[in-house]
Amino acid sequence: MPLRVGIDLVQIEDIRESIAAYGERYLERTYTDEERRDCGGDPSHLAARFAAKEAALKALGGDGGGPLPWRSIAVERDLNGEPRLRLTGPAAALAGSRGARLVAVSLTRRKSTAAAVVLAEVGEAR
Repeated sequence: MPLRVGIDLVQIEDIRESIAAYGERYLERTYTDEERRDCGGDPSHLAARFAAKEAALKALGGDGGGPLPWRSIAVERDLNGEPRLRLTGPAAALAGSRGARLVAVSLTRRKSTAAAVVLAEVGEAR
């Protein structure tokens, strides 16, 4: 099966500013309750998750059908504490229409930036 890769880089300060400007409205619109608990309000952790959402969109082939709700792409932790992506609603439908299955996500953070890489297997639409 062919592979697609998505990558994104986020300035942590941008997330900090969004939280300061929009508070709960921004957090509730962008992150699942589980993501928010896992991050504990830390802008660097939230930035990595935002980068993963963007990278997933790129790996799935973009948002040609219009924007997706950010919460339909979620970063979770598996039993070993490793990050994995969960798609629901419109994001799951997009993946299905493109015959895509997300394979792996990698997150990283540094002083001022956070990044994510997503790898997806793609095939024929189902």
